[in-house]
Amino acid sequence: MTNPIAQAKANARTTITTVTLNAAIDKTYYVPAFDKGKVSRVGKVVATAGGKGLNVARVLKQLGHAEVAATGFAGGYNGRFITSRVREAGIRAEFIDIPGESRLCLNLIDGRDGSSTELLEPGPDIGAEALERFKRRLRQLSAESALVVFSGSLPGGVAPELYAELIALSRAAGADVFLDSSGEALVRGVSALPSFIKPNEDEIVSLLPEPRHADLREGIRKLMHRGIPVVAATLGAEGAVAGAGGRLYRVRLPKLETVNTVGSGDSFVAGYAFGHVRGWPVEACLRHAAAAGSANALSATTGDVDPAVHRRLLGEISVEEWPG
Repeated sequence: MTNPIAQAKANARTTITTVTLNAAIDKTYYVPAFDKGKVSRVGKVVATAGGKGLNVARVLKQLGHAEVAATGFAGGYNGRFITSRVREAGIRAEFIDIPGESRLCLNLIDGRDGSSTELLEPGPDIGAEALERFKRRLRQLSAESALVVFSGSLPGGVAPELYAELIALSRAAGADVFLDSSGEALVRGVSALPSFIKPNEDEIVSLLPEPRHADLREGIRKLMHRGIPVVAATLGAEGAVAGAGGRLYRVRLPKLETVNTVGSGDSFVAGYAFGHVRGWPVEACLRHAAAAGSANALSATTGDVDPAVHRRLLGEISVEEWPG
């Protein structure tokens, strides 16, 4: 069986394409105090082109990956805002225009304790004609790409097994494939055996036949045994655990004074993808990923990594084999 990443390298592909099927405008409101049922005056607003895949794309550019493309669906005024912000970041925008309005996602940061409250709109339903146009676009992009990263929730109007179908489409075109989703979209998508997944601890256990009797280590091992080469779980301030090549790894972070953790998981995926397409060892990919996730947590903007901060954090993160 042909190795997709080896084939991509042989064809001198360098593009990483990110897929965000339910793109959004991410708006972060910083309020001195947020109390339910009361009027809150916003001190600062930060608006970005959002959705998990767009966070991955933006961080890839910030880390220095030259060729990044972003695709998905964009509709209405919000869709035009999203597309313009993607282009401003130097990312190739390949969105399918749809009727309706792309969603808005709000993140309220309470200045008293830094806690985050998120309000996520569902977004527009996707019709059959728009979905077929997207598949044609994805097939073209996959043929040019070393890696395609599928991230985030599925939009309304599509089947829960859509990620599995799209993973097969991209792989058939010669691209390697990552998946970072949740719920039923993750469960169905995992059946297509992407090269990398990043579920949380509960999701890893839920993917197993007998979740009641499983733990995190067993879950990662069994998912690798099913044919998924890399399984990573981020644990917030506790770092991350991962399985690759039949081995388990523990990633530990320095103590951080976090500003906004939203987008840190996406930044982790971007950091891993950056090393993966360059053929780095697993330990180096994980260190690069953890530094990106941590750097994002130190920024007020979602899906934002300062390269200087990232370089500093690389020396403060430990990656060790995890016995057991």
